[in-house]
Amino acid sequence: MIWTIFMLLRATPHWLGHTITERDSIAADCLAQAGLGDQVSMRFYDAEAFSGTCSDVAVFETRDLRAYYFVVERLRNTPLFGKPYFDVIDIIPALENGHQTFQREASA
Repeated sequence: MIWTIFMLLRATPHWLGHTITERDSIAADCLAQAGLGDQVSMRFYDAEAFSGTCSDVAVFETRDLRAYYFVVERLRNTPLFGKPYFDVIDIIPALENGHQTFQREASA
């Protein structure tokens, strides 16, 4: 099963105080340290124009929750979460069409 984990983030004034070029450089460095790759992928969405709760959403996908956990632990050791440049507002794990997998396996 493929897990999708939605991490709701809020940019801090530390992050917003940098230029866009500086932010891109910091993010690239931090994400390189996280160990994303074959086991865990991540996409990033801007939400500040649509939400008062979070400014950004990181969407992780994995088949291995242990690998995801290790990615997040490594991210915690970077300025993204350590300075912090972002506050974690919520983490929502989900299974796409999980009910269908359950129904297949329950009827087998």
